[in-house]
Amino acid sequence: MQKATRRKTHRRRPAREFTFVIERDEDGWFVGTVPQLRGCYTQARSIDELTSRIKEMIALCLEEEKPAEPKSTLEFVGLQRVAV
Repeated sequence: MQKATRRKTHRRRPAREFTFVIERDEDGWFVGTVPQLRGCYTQARSIDELTSRIKEMIALCLEEEKPAEPKSTLEFVGLQRVAV
């Protein structure tokens, strides 16, 4: 008779999605900011590098996040430019 083996399954938390704003400064650097997380921003020379760095920053900001703080119920909708 074979002994039934039980697999340990590690439950991963569902991935959280964040929107980040990309801007370019006067020196040509791309700057990424996550409005949902206070103080979460970084910069890079390319958008690919910026995306990689912003993911790292989000992870760091989430580690520092205080669980007692209420979550933002705001959802990013978009950006528009107007001339006045």
